Amino acid sequence: MNIPDARLDLRRRQRLGMVEAIWGEHKTADQIIAILETFATAGELGLVTRVDAKKAARVFEMLPEVELHPDARCLTLGSLPPVPPPPAEVVVLSGGSSDRTVVAEAALALRCHGIGVDPVMDVGVAGLHRLLDQLPRLATARILIACAGMEGALPTVLAGLVSQPVIGVPVSVGYGISSGGRTALEGMLASCAPGLTVVNIDNGYGAAMAALRILKGVEPAELG
Repeated sequence: MNIPDARLDLRRRQRLGMVEAIWGEHKTADQIIAILETFATAGELGLVTRVDAKKAARVFEMLPEVELHPDARCLTLGSLPPVPPPPAEVVVLSGGSSDRTVVAEAALALRCHGIGVDPVMDVGVAGLHRLLDQLPRLATARILIACAGMEGALPTVLAGLVSQPVIGVPVSVGYGISSGGRTALEGMLASCAPGLTVVNIDNGYGAAMAALRILKGVEPAELG
């Protein structure tokens, strides 16, 4: 297929240590198919985010080797790295089960880079004992990603309890004043917990890549 407007970053893994993710929400199924075919030809793993069920079915119809990840609203093409043995380096927490899609996107993005992930679901501050009960489980992780909607308090509470880096992901879940995640975003940005890192609303992939950069540490860049 002809995709003259797509300039793919096939050297991102060499330059940054991460595969290029393709934003699928505003691309057609045919565009996604063409891009994935280009990635496959280059021998690179393809990751497509934000793909609805109808579009995913069309891509799968044309590329049966594509793997569907409905919980994450993502597609992959190519073999994923093996899952490392426990304990997982990254724990991804959610305030509620409604945050599941964002958790799944973050977990899959890390899985594409061979990083072990332990999802800890439904530990929001409305029942703080649920989070406190999980603190021993978090102790061995190197990084924590906390996804929360409503007022977005989970990352602040977590960052006040643990020593690891915490990355907050505001989620577009909540009643009217939550404003599609804007209230959670602003709450996390205004956090009194020092060192809390915050990404954009529903950006599980971005949180995963922030975690990946922290895990990699400082390495000389290969420009190009």
